Amino acid sequence: MARGPMSTPFVARAAQVARLAEALGRARAGTPSLVLLGADAGVGKTRLVREVAARAAAEGARVVTGHCVDLGEIGLPYLPFAEALGALHALDPDAVRAVVASRPALARLAGDGTVAPPGDDAADRLQLFEGVVEALTGCASAEHPLLLVLEDVHWADASSRDLLRFLVSRLTVQHVLVVVTYRTDDLHRRHPWRPVAAELARHPRTERLPLDPFTDDELRAFATAVAGEPLPDPLLRRVRERAEGNAYFTEELLEAGADGDELPWSLGDVLRTRVEQLEPGPLRLVQLASAAGRRVDEPLLRAAARADGDAALREPGAVDRALRDAVAQHVLVVEDGRIAFRHALLAEAVYTDLLPGELSGVHRAYLRALDADPGVGTAAQRAAHAVRAPDLPVALRASWDAALQAHRVLAPTEELRHLEVVLRLWDAVPDEAAGLPEDRARVLLRAAGAASRSGAPDRAVQLARSALEAPGTPPDELPAVRTALARHLLGVDDVPAALAEATRAVADLPDAPTPERAWALATYARAAVNAGREDEAEQLAARAVEIARAVGAAAAESDAMATLAVAERLDHALSTRLLAEALERAVGADDRATELRIRYNLASAHYDVGDLDRAAAASRAGLDRARALGMAWAPHAVDLHALDATIRYTRGDLSPRVTGPADDDVPEFGAALVAAADLWAAVARGDADVVERARALERWWDRDPLVALLAGGNAVDALTWQGRPAEARALLDRVDAHMRSVWPEMYTGGIRMSALALAAVADEAAARRLAGAPLDDLLADADARLDRAERTAQGRRPRSGGIGPEGRAWLARARAEHARAVGSADPAPWGVTVAEFGYGHAYEQARSRWRWAEALLRAGDRAGASEQAAAALAAADGMGAAPLASAVRDLVRRGRLDVAGVRGGTADVLTAREAEVLALVAQGLSNRQIGERLFISGKTVSVHVSNVLAKLGASGRTEAVTVAHRRGLLTPTP
Repeated sequence: MARGPMSTPFVARAAQVARLAEALGRARAGTPSLVLLGADAGVGKTRLVREVAARAAAEGARVVTGHCVDLGEIGLPYLPFAEALGALHALDPDAVRAVVASRPALARLAGDGTVAPPGDDAADRLQLFEGVVEALTGCASAEHPLLLVLEDVHWADASSRDLLRFLVSRLTVQHVLVVVTYRTDDLHRRHPWRPVAAELARHPRTERLPLDPFTDDELRAFATAVAGEPLPDPLLRRVRERAEGNAYFTEELLEAGADGDELPWSLGDVLRTRVEQLEPGPLRLVQLASAAGRRVDEPLLRAAARADGDAALREPGAVDRALRDAVAQHVLVVEDGRIAFRHALLAEAVYTDLLPGELSGVHRAYLRALDADPGVGTAAQRAAHAVRAPDLPVALRASWDAALQAHRVLAPTEELRHLEVVLRLWDAVPDEAAGLPEDRARVLLRAAGAASRSGAPDRAVQLARSALEAPGTPPDELPAVRTALARHLLGVDDVPAALAEATRAVADLPDAPTPERAWALATYARAAVNAGREDEAEQLAARAVEIARAVGAAAAESDAMATLAVAERLDHALSTRLLAEALERAVGADDRATELRIRYNLASAHYDVGDLDRAAAASRAGLDRARALGMAWAPHAVDLHALDATIRYTRGDLSPRVTGPADDDVPEFGAALVAAADLWAAVARGDADVVERARALERWWDRDPLVALLAGGNAVDALTWQGRPAEARALLDRVDAHMRSVWPEMYTGGIRMSALALAAVADEAAARRLAGAPLDDLLADADARLDRAERTAQGRRPRSGGIGPEGRAWLARARAEHARAVGSADPAPWGVTVAEFGYGHAYEQARSRWRWAEALLRAGDRAGASEQAAAALAAADGMGAAPLASAVRDLVRRGRLDVAGVRGGTADVLTAREAEVLALVAQGLSNRQIGERLFISGKTVSVHVSNVLAKLGASGRTEAVTVAHRRGLLTPTP
């Protein structure tokens, strides 16, 4: 009854096969897509994709597969894509060579023998990513569409996940179908694949393909195919109970015990039963294979078997016989030219069954094989086996080599992991460490750089501090270490500490033109501009540029030029020109951290002058570049994420963000800052949990005041919308106190904060007027807050050019909210506010139109009020700003304005206006208060009340409310 995994007839899964066939048909027509195939281990993912691949190949499609391998903390960057490109090269070498010729970086993965030259654009990750897309595209056509299968991506390294995201983002009209498989039962809450899968699933080119366990009918058909005949119902029932519809479990259970009265109870029993049937030679070979994971290259396995020295594999031909026996017993199979276990679970079972001495032995066999012939594996594989052997000297050296390889292909996460292994082993094997080309301080700085690029700035600071404290560091290297530490401190916004380290670095360096001095001065200047010391920063940056040009330090020159541009904000044209020149030099110098800083400053500069289109283009370009460089969550990339969210909101895009902190390996602070920026749109949409989301971010206030400003300010706005103005003012005061403790007292964002506070004051004042309560304290508060906004606007340093269009608009709103708070009937301040927000702030302009319409109505200009209300409502509905749209409709109904699509309600025998009056009577308002609310006189209200009493047969207001409640006529007015 025993069958190989491919000899059992493929049964069931008709719906899944059909959907994949449809997707391939769309790819043939030029509509590419990604299919996410996730299911539990053993359900049949591999069987399904192999069946579809065989059918696709038979119909003329090209099929290539890439596999991921579980090597724990030792990563193999781009492994599945390298395997797939190698297969593509075998299918169409000319097409792959053509792409490599134009994208030399692709040579690192394509396997065509070409070597990418080091130290130039070939090392650029964007070029590598684009090369992969072009290679896939070039090997696909309408006649021969390409099916790319990536298996076990739950084991994919961070760089492969980034490349997959990039590939999907470029799917437009290619004849390509990408299918990725992964195990859902392995995805714990913080598994790095989970957020990537969630992000990819939201892409319009992506579809999920569910693969559930077999139904009873499917299980019966599959069991019959495995056994070669229908099973008795009792046996089939036992199989169903234990396998629970899992294809692999079913097959193993049947082959292990279907002929007896009893089936093995656990999966472990099943797997051990199969392996225990092997002779000593095949068993040892299987144990060796398990140390490499699910799959292993046959040359490497043979080399390990020869190096192992086990008696069962010593005789001539013993390895061949063992391999044949393991395949015949269905433990191992041949997949895409590699040796693989029938299932990953079987590999795991064999490996975990090894005793400690056996574990060490199998890994040492691989080490000996790789030492004898490095060409059969990679440095990362050698490091993985050395760590697990353990062989600490070899592990240190191999990890160092693997880190260099990861750096060359721009895989910072893997580079950091390898370097941290080197650092952990440093003291354990000092002789081997002494043989490395860099001392401990430089290795620590290299690791700090990798941490920063991978989005772990706090870890970068820790590593850089350790470099400063590392024993044996030559004194003449300390200034450079301090400069590096200062730059990493700026990455976590610790400006005072960065200034201190940069000051010490400059002081400790000789006053001579050297690259080290250029970098120290550039870093000092950058810290100074962050501290608000623009004049000093400009002088230092200019000197840094001069020295950098003299000594040919292009990267330091670009960094200093960026600081000059930031210091010069009075002349926007000059500032952006400086930034463009600095960007060109940073790219030429391959200084990726400075490049991202400049890209952020470019987008920010455009935003500051109200050029939202250019700001949006610059932020998108910056984020694309950050992702391509493997630095999606590096310090300035995080700033780009937050700025991009702000720009999209300002332009009226209130949709939830599709990418960002849902990315894999997102640092906590990066996620916090972007989450704070996301609250802009969340408040405008009317998300009910904004205040709670903002409160959860308070622990990050000390890390970056911008989190406090964004999260706190938006929570204040949300509380005001929710009718909680006193809470809003209290929260704002707490946020403002924090901001003034870390930023200058007259920080520009305080103008917006004052306007938000004045909005809450105005709402509270309106409620008190209706209730006839005292207003003196509120009016004094309103005066103080407006004075604060005015002084902040006037207090801007002359060289900054004053406040920009956003600041002017918020100042106008502060004045208008103050007028509303003191009860002014003049609509002019709101007209000014609408005009000021006209630079492109769609949401705030619509909100100001609502208030303008309200003021015009109070002034008796019904036509003007209707015009502004209609414009506000159209904008609010178009953006999906639910609270604002509701507020405008309420104003239209209460004011009986002529706005299309808004009609007053009716209530049985009561007119719409009578129903509104009755609802306000039910709230306890007097005729005067009702008149103020509905923009009519108290006398008119009295007439409506009399009509209501007559129509309801009530003798008084209380009875009328009771009758209306009983008859269901009462519709409360907001």
